[in-house]
Amino acid sequence: MYALSVVFPLYNEVRRLPAAREGLEWLRARYGRVEAVWVDDGSTDDTLAEVRAGAGPDDVVVAAPHRGKGAALQAGVAAARGDRLLLTDADWSVGPHLVPELLAVDADVVLATREGADARRVGEPLVRHWLGRGFNHAVQTLILAGHEDTQCGCKVLRAPVAKALFPALTVDGFAFDVELLYLAHIRGHRVREVPVVWRYEADSRVRPVRDALAMARDVWRVRRNARAGRYR
Repeated sequence: MYALSVVFPLYNEVRRLPAAREGLEWLRARYGRVEAVWVDDGSTDDTLAEVRAGAGPDDVVVAAPHRGKGAALQAGVAAARGDRLLLTDADWSVGPHLVPELLAVDADVVLATREGADARRVGEPLVRHWLGRGFNHAVQTLILAGHEDTQCGCKVLRAPVAKALFPALTVDGFAFDVELLYLAHIRGHRVREVPVVWRYEADSRVRPVRDALAMARDVWRVRRNARAGRYR
């Protein structure tokens, strides 16, 4: 058993793997044995082969069909064996040195947030920023008021909570965060936020317009499910 598992969703991430491993080693130097769960979401490059080649005794590699980030994390959560699960992107847009701040919070679900006091976005294009703020306005209006940033990409969950919530998700793509947080709230879990410094990665897997439309459709689906009482 591990105190901490780090779950990385991966899609064509060969270029980012050295940084992902560097951040992971920083955590291992601080905390000792840390499990890494690498979930390949049907990559078309050499991501899966590279991860397998570099895997050690504290690494788990999951090969999944390409379904989206939410589905990849669902598979990773199922495979993780730690007491707490850190869900983060391979580029460490929220740096590993900020993870101790999230782990110090006594809550079932801890969110890194790019909004509020002491939060800062570094290098984010203005168009992407305003698309994100528009998406958040829709999320708060339709389904999940009170969270200024659901999409930061860095979260810590207690393992029993994560393993109860993720199997109930119906959203496979980037909007899985909205459904996850909605479920956490209606099931009475404690959710807290930690403002962070977040760095934009130019080679992001998010396609701003196309993925924004898909995420909007997914938010509407969560709203319909919620109104139909399907999450109880």
